[in-house]
Amino acid sequence: MNQSEREEAKRRAGESAAAEVGDGTVVGLGSGSTAAHAIRALGREVDAGLDIEGVPTSFQAREIAIDVGIELTTLDEADVDVAIDGADQFAGADLVKGGGGAHAREKIVDAAADRLLVVADPTKEADVLDYPVPVEVLPDARTTAADAVRRLGGQPELRRADRKSGPVVSDNGNLILDCDFGAMPDPAGLATDLSALPGVVEHGLFVDFADEVHVGTETDVTVFEP
Repeated sequence: MNQSEREEAKRRAGESAAAEVGDGTVVGLGSGSTAAHAIRALGREVDAGLDIEGVPTSFQAREIAIDVGIELTTLDEADVDVAIDGADQFAGADLVKGGGGAHAREKIVDAAADRLLVVADPTKEADVLDYPVPVEVLPDARTTAADAVRRLGGQPELRRADRKSGPVVSDNGNLILDCDFGAMPDPAGLATDLSALPGVVEHGLFVDFADEVHVGTETDVTVFEP
């Protein structure tokens, strides 16, 4: 699948999930390129009269939502009916997220939603998760958390910024370690271990999160419940 075909697949997946959103819904607005297609599709429906509110998961999601005219709210003010979010990789209902560094806020919103609709292209599907897991850490915990990840069998790498000297800084002001564990046959166990590490704010393993997965191709969309 070339880049043009992938972009078409992402668009179809995003629009398919957006079509599930009804009037009066509070929607969690995910981050990343595929979720962005869903947000823009929702914006077109808002222009046509759809009444919704959005809870953004990142600076990016907030900016797109404002640009397309979606009214925003917060978890303090509303309950999320459905969230639409992408994934760096998925295996059934289990996900690896955080390629855009927004997984801490994504996990809060996605967990709060009654339903999570995952949008992806076919390259993101796997039988067993093996994508490097982003781990957001407090700056002071960079070294100690990296050492702990190694003891768990992972290879941590500090995420470096493009077009900026130094590391990526998350929307929360923290650093991100991309941790390669190879194949992860027990993501739930690893998720528990990572959550227990001092200085870890959040990790990118979303275990048993997906209620519905919309996988786009260049010509169609497959929707399934894991």
